[in-house]
Amino acid sequence: MPRPTLTTIAPCFIVTHVPTTITFYRDQLGFDIEYREPQTDPFFAVVRRDSVMVFFKAHEGLQPIPNPSRHPWIKWDAYVSVPDPDALATEFAGRGVTFHCPLGKTSEGLRGFEVRDPDGYVLFFGRLD
Repeated sequence: MPRPTLTTIAPCFIVTHVPTTITFYRDQLGFDIEYREPQTDPFFAVVRRDSVMVFFKAHEGLQPIPNPSRHPWIKWDAYVSVPDPDALATEFAGRGVTFHCPLGKTSEGLRGFEVRDPDGYVLFFGRLD
């Protein structure tokens, strides 16, 4: 019997202000807004670029806790597999993205770069080198 296929995984980040997060992912990283609730000043949203989705939720009294703030060796909150990280880095640079860690080879043998979002979540965009 063939094994069922998985197509994507979507992390859910607790954020301070969903509209600010939406703006960053849309304008800086080129994501589309898939869903938001409510439409005005949402507390929940889903953004998508290709098969990559991220969920965001804000709730009074909850603060974002990115992995790097918990322990220095847990440096990423999400790994985004990218066939051509060089081309994506060029696109992001053209959008004015500030890189948390520039394009290069990591100690783990990956080629890519890091971006930090407004709440401190670190996304690695890259591939095995």
